[in-house]
Amino acid sequence: MLAGKIRALRRKKKLLLMPHMVLGFPSYAENKKLVGAMVEAGAEIIEMQIPFSEPMSDGPVILKANDEALKRGATTEKCLTFAREVCAQYPDTIFIFMTYYNIPFVYGLKAFAEKARKAGVLGLIVPDLPPEEAKDYLAACKKADIDPIFIFTPTNTDKRLTYLSRFSKGMVYCVGRKGVTGLKTKIDKSLAALVKKYKRATKLPLALGFGIQSKEDIAALPKDVDIAVLGTKILTLHQEKGIAGVGRFLKTARG
Repeated sequence: MLAGKIRALRRKKKLLLMPHMVLGFPSYAENKKLVGAMVEAGAEIIEMQIPFSEPMSDGPVILKANDEALKRGATTEKCLTFAREVCAQYPDTIFIFMTYYNIPFVYGLKAFAEKARKAGVLGLIVPDLPPEEAKDYLAACKKADIDPIFIFTPTNTDKRLTYLSRFSKGMVYCVGRKGVTGLKTKIDKSLAALVKKYKRATKLPLALGFGIQSKEDIAALPKDVDIAVLGTKILTLHQEKGIAGVGRFLKTARG
């Protein structure tokens, strides 16, 4: 379902945008306004992060947002409720969850997958869970009809990428460089070669993230990229220029 929706959108647009937000930061009320601004600005996919105490793949900006959200009372249940509300309000927008494995594991894999899907969420990104340890998670996703999205990284061999592609559904999240989120990704020939390597391993749409920070970065992305993921850039804009600043950036991000 997710892959089909993405492909249908890509037939109409050169590139899709997937801004990222941390639920509960600075508040759920502010999150809801931010979703509205993202949708109005043309974002096709919104990545909602359920906060976790040890977000190991994230850089300082997103890490701090996770910490603040938890201090302000963010919970998995509140995030599921939030998802249900925004998915109902914006039925033409694709919503996915991103979080770390402890969250669905403690909540209960089957219950989490079922509630996320019933809320309207189409995919799950869990960066710290390799497929070798994901048997129960994958079974829960399959039963709930929600797509597990795995991650391609620059350190993966061709063999590993092919293996990961066997388990990913809907799309693949592709990391543009080594390290955590927030650092700038160099948009050059080496990135183009990396994306071609990713493309050879899967027929699924490719979402590229980690360090896309400007309109120039977006314009220079390799043609095989289907979705530009905007994480730290969106959180920083929101904190510095408010919701209006995020909206202005997204409206003009594709030129």
